Amino acid sequence: MDLATLLGLVVGWASVGAGAILKGGKPEYYISIPAFLLVFGGTLGATMVSYSLKQILDLPRVTLRAFFHRPPDVLGTMNRLIRFADRARREGLLSLEGELREGDDPFLTKGVRLVVDGTDSAVVREILETEIELMEERHRVGEGIYSTMAGFAPTLGIIGTVISLINMMQKLDDPSKLGHMLAAAFIATLYGVALANLVFLPLSNKLRARSQEEALLRQIVTEGVLAIQAGENPRLVEEKLRAFLPPALRAKVGREAAMQEGTARSPGAATVGAR
Repeated sequence: MDLATLLGLVVGWASVGAGAILKGGKPEYYISIPAFLLVFGGTLGATMVSYSLKQILDLPRVTLRAFFHRPPDVLGTMNRLIRFADRARREGLLSLEGELREGDDPFLTKGVRLVVDGTDSAVVREILETEIELMEERHRVGEGIYSTMAGFAPTLGIIGTVISLINMMQKLDDPSKLGHMLAAAFIATLYGVALANLVFLPLSNKLRARSQEEALLRQIVTEGVLAIQAGENPRLVEEKLRAFLPPALRAKVGREAAMQEGTARSPGAATVGAR
């Protein structure tokens, strides 16, 4: 589970709630079911107009990715690709079939199988890059829905406030209630802005980050598979893949591969990667 998502939402809402109470407010001042229905229901309805019903119904499943997520094993995948390169150089590309295991990353498996089957490198790149583009396109839907909701929610909040003000203007004959009615009128705006900035935008950003992580891993796999197919030296493959990582992690690439292959790597490689 991604605790950052859960804790972020809890801390955000708790901070706003605590701040409101410390400023002299009471919880009941900020509770209005009609205002919530108007803002949330209106936002959902406007968003449904923008997307298909299937995409809206799929939103709960997409949302779970923001809370439950296994980080991509970038280092592990890189080390596997380096071992593949070493084995392919020593025993040929066909030997890689024995390296594939049940439950492997389907994208990595597809790339290696294309190489083992002797597919042209340009075709391999086209197939894998198309897969990445389609994956990003699918992920953009969930991210876009929350981004759209973040755009509609404040506007629906303003609409709710205007409706409340209109209702208030019809009851000016009772000045004793004007203060309470005026305060209640702004609750809808509060709900709209809070939902946009404490729920919808953060979830959209988190889903975008998830998509970028997966896309990066697939780009690494694509470059690694093509380097293996080209018969490049494992050390060169290693250096190519290290370029995808921040400097602090580059020295770790290749260590696991060397340990599993039982071969000692020269200290010069780690020094180059750490720079």
